[in-house]
Amino acid sequence: MTQNMIYALMIPLMAFAVWRRVRGSFGRQPIRRKRMITRIVIFSVIGGLLAFGGLHNLRLLEGLLGGALAGAVLGTVGLRLTRFERDAAGQDLYIPNAWIGGLLTVLLIGRLAWRFLVVMPQLQDPAMAHSAPAMGNSPLTLAIFGLMIGYYICYFTGLLVHHRRFERAQLAT
Repeated sequence: MTQNMIYALMIPLMAFAVWRRVRGSFGRQPIRRKRMITRIVIFSVIGGLLAFGGLHNLRLLEGLLGGALAGAVLGTVGLRLTRFERDAAGQDLYIPNAWIGGLLTVLLIGRLAWRFLVVMPQLQDPAMAHSAPAMGNSPLTLAIFGLMIGYYICYFTGLLVHHRRFERAQLAT
């Protein structure tokens, strides 16, 4: 596979992922329990794989764990700023804080773009291709991934708990 083919595949996939991320951070979102549970599992697996991959370099593991702890704190703050509603059709909705979702998206895209700009010139030169650092071989990059992972695991878990309480409160009234 040539490098241009890789770009032709990766750029649309990354644009789609960013679009989905932005769409999910703003406005009313329906409560979808199965999707939230699936996302918690996926983020846990990704976090475990990144942690396992970071065992060879403790700085990478420290970045990931520090980011995950900060993400859990941010997820708790995000939960406190989330509102729950029920629409006219009776569907339960939540409204996430747009600032937190926007900040996380900008941090992730900015860090990935920076790493790409740093690594790309080294990959273009065949003499330096073997010494080029890997895309995830930076404690700061893994800290931002950890921030995302910790935030979403904490946030989706909290949404499920708070939604259960919201349902009980609605049934009681």
